[in-house]
Amino acid sequence: MSHRPRKRFGQNFLHDPVVIDKIINAIRPAESDALLEIGPGQGAITCPLLEAAGKLTVVELDRDLIGPLQARCSTLGELTVFSADALTFDFCAVAGQQMLRVIGNLPYNISTPLLFHLLDQHQCIKDMHFMLQKEVVERMAASPGSGQYGRLSVMLQQRCRVTPLFTIGSGAFKPPPRVESAFVRLEPYSEPIVQVMDQKAFETLVKQAFSQRRKTLRNTLRDLLDVEDIARLGIDPAARAESLHIDDFAALANRLDEIRKSQ
Repeated sequence: MSHRPRKRFGQNFLHDPVVIDKIINAIRPAESDALLEIGPGQGAITCPLLEAAGKLTVVELDRDLIGPLQARCSTLGELTVFSADALTFDFCAVAGQQMLRVIGNLPYNISTPLLFHLLDQHQCIKDMHFMLQKEVVERMAASPGSGQYGRLSVMLQQRCRVTPLFTIGSGAFKPPPRVESAFVRLEPYSEPIVQVMDQKAFETLVKQAFSQRRKTLRNTLRDLLDVEDIARLGIDPAARAESLHIDDFAALANRLDEIRKSQ
């Protein structure tokens, strides 16, 4: 397939057969799976996924790639193509009665907003396997107290089990990106690991808490909660957001929700 990678789409096409085999082995596609690939590109993962499962849905933004991809996959199985932007795509609408298994080599420039978009539809997703910038995967899986721990860590780990699988060198892609990549598995929880009364309040509080990393909670949350409210929950108002666990954020968000409902 002859196609000039487009920078505006963040295109870096995977070509290394060893890496492709590792990815397929990690996903373990089966005929019973409802597989959906985001950004199939030139079909490096698409073809083996389709061969293994017999059917596959893909979402591709670059229309110039769709025709060649369909031709390449024509004898491998049932390929359903949506020419659409994954950032606005309704994944649950295509899931039907099955839970989706989502796969993708996500463009670095949209990876975080796309992850949040998928989280909003986690109820129809069984698992997700993504190639992402290694630094992003480290942030996704980070623990409290580490420099990588932040809003992305909390928001993902609240709803998913995050498992980094392996690193992928830049030479596995054409053109090679300037950074290393990593392959990660996300498994949405069937039941929440913490009780959050209002998800929007949780999102607001976490975002505000990490808005100025070097400042303490008494400063970052002063527009949302009083120092007394924070301390009453057994949380030190002089602590920074990066030291808090997910259940601490849930407690703070639930207190914020109580205050708002009482006003």
